[in-house]
Amino acid sequence: QVDLVESGGGLVQAGGSLRLSCAASGSLTRINTMGWYRQAPGKQRELVATITSGGTRNYADSVKGRFTISRDNDKSSVYLQMSSLKPEDTAVYYCNAIGNRILTFVNVEVWGQGTLVTVSS
Repeated sequence: QVDLVESGGGLVQAGGSLRLSCAASGSLTRINTMGWYRQAPGKQRELVATITSGGTRNYADSVKGRFTISRDNDKSSVYLQMSSLKPEDTAVYYCNAIGNRILTFVNVEVWGQGTLVTVSS
């Protein structure tokens, strides 16, 4: 089953902007933390930003002041507005959510399929 659906990746020049979107499917409820992670070629996956259902945000130092995470709880969606992009931001960006299965209420952590962001110099 597909738990998270991402969109918005693409190719952009350095200094440009992109907005990523991620929507949770109806298989999840009581979603607490949602966030974005990224994985560059040859590197480990790293945290970019997270946001709780109450709106508490956390950012990696490398993106502070350039990226903004937001959330629409009614739509079970999370967004990442990326500005002043740098070539080192090039990576596959993954959406992440921690919540409960709709029928069993088992707590789970789920991932999206990833969306590629390429920043050219």
